[in-house]
Amino acid sequence: MKIFGIFGDPIEHSLSPAMQNAAFRALGMDGCYHAFRVSRSRLKDAVIGADAMGFGGLNLTIPLKEEALSLDFLEADDLARAIGAVNTISFSGEAGEEKGKNRIQGYNTDGWGALSALQDAGVKVKGSRVLLIGAGGAARAIAYALDREGAEVSIANRNLKRAHELAASVGGISYCLCDLEPLVRQADVIINATSVGMREGDGRIIDSRLLKSHHVVFDIVYNRETELLWDARSIGAAAIDGVMMLVYQGARAFEIWTGRKAPADVMERAVRESLEERRQRKSR
Repeated sequence: MKIFGIFGDPIEHSLSPAMQNAAFRALGMDGCYHAFRVSRSRLKDAVIGADAMGFGGLNLTIPLKEEALSLDFLEADDLARAIGAVNTISFSGEAGEEKGKNRIQGYNTDGWGALSALQDAGVKVKGSRVLLIGAGGAARAIAYALDREGAEVSIANRNLKRAHELAASVGGISYCLCDLEPLVRQADVIINATSVGMREGDGRIIDSRLLKSHHVVFDIVYNRETELLWDARSIGAAAIDGVMMLVYQGARAFEIWTGRKAPADVMERAVRESLEERRQRKSR
């Protein structure tokens, strides 16, 4: 049996084991996926150990994505280096077998996940005016994916310096959060790439009165229906939750490791069932 896993700290909240194990079962593959708590200071040891034990691949989550780039034995692809973060590690496969390549390869599939979620919802990304709220790691991956696909990207963030840096790297324009009203009016697609909405009581990052039915609203938060998505659905706007980004980035990682097409529908169902179980336990 081939072992796969996700490293992070904390890690108990991760839905990746449910999602990836469902994919292995659906395809009849002899693989299993587990979550491991790994601190930043022990990442190097943990990756070397996973390689030594014959793991098939890894995912990385907070706070390890950026740290992975400092591993001297890991070769990150161009996109991961540009984004500044690795969320997927492969120990084998074509990329690792190319002459002159390190066998341990690093990738970032977050942007792929976000782009696939938009395209799956019927959004024509090329030429669309996208308002991206946030300038952290997830926002950075999404911005690069949108830029590569030909979207016009505006980035609004609380920290204007970070917004400037990200916008400059993808040919976008940066704004502060105080500019949201005119930006929302001009946008075709609105993406919340901040943590606002993750917890009840967080409030709204956008005044609901600004949203219109022609908007596509995408919130990368996946643990609950955020107020932003509720507002979008209530006026008939297209609303995309963070589950789909989670599923598609995981599907891309699965395909990198195995060379098999990932059963995204099975993976989505596993995530949504796990979320519902958590909600039911919380309400008891």
